Amino acid sequence: MTESYGAGAPERRDDRMADWEKRFRAPRVSLPDWAEDAPDHSLFVSNATGTYELYAWDRTTGEQRQVTNRANGTTDGVLSPDGAWIWWFDDKDGDEFGVWRRQPFTGGEDELAVPGLDPSYPAGLALGRDGCTAVVGRSTDEDGTTIHLARAGETPAEIYRHRESAGVGDLSHDGSLLVIEHTEHGDAMHSALRVMRLDGTTVAELDDTRGGTEELGLEVLGFAPVDGDTRLLVGHQRRGRWEPLVWDVSSGEQTDLALDLPGDVSAEWYADGSGLLIAHSFEARSELFRYDLASGTLERVPTPRGTVSGATARPDGSVEFLWSSAAEPSAVRSTAGRVVLDPPGMKSPGSVPVEDVWVDGPGGRIHALLQRPAGASGPLPTVFDIHGGPTWHDSDSFAAGPAAWVDHGYAVIRVNYRGSTGYGRAWTDALKHRVGLIELEDIAAVREWAVTTGLADPARLILTGGSWGGYLTLLGLGTQPDAWTLGIAAVPVADYVTAYHDEMEALKAMDRTLLGGTPEEVPERFAASSPLTYVDQVKAPVYISAGVNDPRCPIRQVDNYVERLRARGAVHEVYRYDAGHGSLVVDERIKQVGLELDFAARHLTAVSRR
Repeated sequence: MTESYGAGAPERRDDRMADWEKRFRAPRVSLPDWAEDAPDHSLFVSNATGTYELYAWDRTTGEQRQVTNRANGTTDGVLSPDGAWIWWFDDKDGDEFGVWRRQPFTGGEDELAVPGLDPSYPAGLALGRDGCTAVVGRSTDEDGTTIHLARAGETPAEIYRHRESAGVGDLSHDGSLLVIEHTEHGDAMHSALRVMRLDGTTVAELDDTRGGTEELGLEVLGFAPVDGDTRLLVGHQRRGRWEPLVWDVSSGEQTDLALDLPGDVSAEWYADGSGLLIAHSFEARSELFRYDLASGTLERVPTPRGTVSGATARPDGSVEFLWSSAAEPSAVRSTAGRVVLDPPGMKSPGSVPVEDVWVDGPGGRIHALLQRPAGASGPLPTVFDIHGGPTWHDSDSFAAGPAAWVDHGYAVIRVNYRGSTGYGRAWTDALKHRVGLIELEDIAAVREWAVTTGLADPARLILTGGSWGGYLTLLGLGTQPDAWTLGIAAVPVADYVTAYHDEMEALKAMDRTLLGGTPEEVPERFAASSPLTYVDQVKAPVYISAGVNDPRCPIRQVDNYVERLRARGAVHEVYRYDAGHGSLVVDERIKQVGLELDFAARHLTAVSRR
């Protein structure tokens, strides 16, 4: 057994740097956000200094300025609508518990954005166009969710409180109305909406969780960007998938767009409120459209085949979008025909394209994505890289982690198991009550396909993932002990009961929804879904990495699992590092991937020699 504590490895910037390391080091940028009333003021995230931080960009002058500079990085930031201020969330070493600070767009000292509010987990933020109004959502273990109205020079006023999870949605363009998403009904997977005045009184409600045999969720997509306009863009699941409708919160009228597109559909407003930018996700790829509200016509916005992970319609009608594919690194592009942001420095090498795999499973057809070394034929050492969430999905997008495995001769399979998004509401909601076990049934079906087709070597199979993927890794090693050669789990749930008691309040609500209650109310479900229950059945060597400040998969429950491995003399290695739910430091991330690759190489070699 090996245990270690993390510090970033020294940078290597010579010509011998491996491609897999270059992919992590190459500067990358997020899709720039822009100020509603000052569209030439933009905010983006970049790893240019070796740590992910916020950057201000004045499009008029071209000047780019680093806004934040913290040892563990910063990614949570918002521009005020007037473009004068940058708000950013200040937590401690990645624990997600902190306060909002703000800094002038042009530079200067940071200041506490809302004096009078104690530290908390964030639960949404909306800033008014008047430059002095903010609505701040907070979550704590003691209070549940509270929402506060903050005006310059005034003490913040609480306008909402509930034990169940909720969050700030959006402010109307004139700042008179606020919409929140809430789960007062107790189902944290399916939100209802409430529109309120800023004194906390209710204007309108929209709740699809009542009166039916199935719970349906709603999400806020934004108020119309026009003064006096009370239209609210809403995402709904009434036809078994996510799609948009327009709700006039004053009249109550709902306009169902009923777009003839398979898969999930989201949307945002064009700047003049006349149309919608439609984001369509289907079978692990995405595309964009413009929907004209007056005529009801749908026009494709040209994008390459792959994944658009973010898009925004600029005031001039052009669309900027962040695009990538498994083979090509991400870039911020524009329909105006240019790359919007092209950071200087090292360019990321590409990787191999992804192949689509469809496998019949116990709950329906399972979609998996396969990458393998160019020209390689099986049987290959194969990595099953399991995504987190669980309400997320792997897509045809660029990812440095899977590419690193491919560089080292492995095939990589990513499974969009039941619980994943993008395949309809029934697929996403299917994991309730038999949490973890249902996902592993789908992973097992894809594993069987990979072995029987000759792609994967059954003696060299690695199960790995981070967060929920790390949880499924540990659960899979215990419930399917003969199926996997190695397990590599990053920031996992390892002891579900202890994780529940130690995690942030919003995740407690999600676990109650998934499992149907607390550990005291449904102990048998928590036991059936907890990796700790099956730890004595684990046969494969196990590698675990965890952040000591993680509020989502806290360190104490990881230590409980590791202690059980140690007590029975199981082969395992543990790496702890000073961060939260993952690291924003490039050197640290490279170190972690290097340790995982080394663990796999050593233990697969040992297997092949036996």
